[in-house]
Amino acid sequence: MPKLTCLTAPLIVLTALSLTSCSTTSVEQYEATALTSYIWQVKYANNLTNAPQPRIEKFGTASVLNRNGLKPAGAVIGPDDQGLWWPIVPLRPSIDEVEQRKKPQEEAGKPELQKTVKYQITYGAGEQQKTLPTNYDVYRQVVKAYPSRTPLELTFGLNDDSVEKAEPVGK
Repeated sequence: MPKLTCLTAPLIVLTALSLTSCSTTSVEQYEATALTSYIWQVKYANNLTNAPQPRIEKFGTASVLNRNGLKPAGAVIGPDDQGLWWPIVPLRPSIDEVEQRKKPQEEAGKPELQKTVKYQITYGAGEQQKTLPTNYDVYRQVVKAYPSRTPLELTFGLNDDSVEKAEPVGK
């Protein structure tokens, strides 16, 4: 193995930092979405109180796609405290439906309603468009910037596989 010298060690550290650092880009065309979903789920296990990973079955689900903060078709609840619109809550599974999915020796938990949000941003990158996962803060920044089409500077996460930050250009 080659010996590290005072000159090569810092070079290796700088190379490692540059490979993991976050890049930025300015965009003028963009839109953010938030997929809001309700999902009924039930946990199943031989012993629900001691099962480290119970089996989870999903029942009724409903989703609506928020786009740039505007009220989407099919939204019936909202906007909530985060400015998100939600679909109608799907029907709770009946005891018959829950028992039908139970395997021998298993216990079934009570139906639980899960709320989830999946954020994404789509932006123009040269001649093509890219869509990446993002977070609530980026979604809200796009919602505020979108009506005036204010250019945004996007900061990407590790390996440029997500958008971690969005700021108006020049601020």
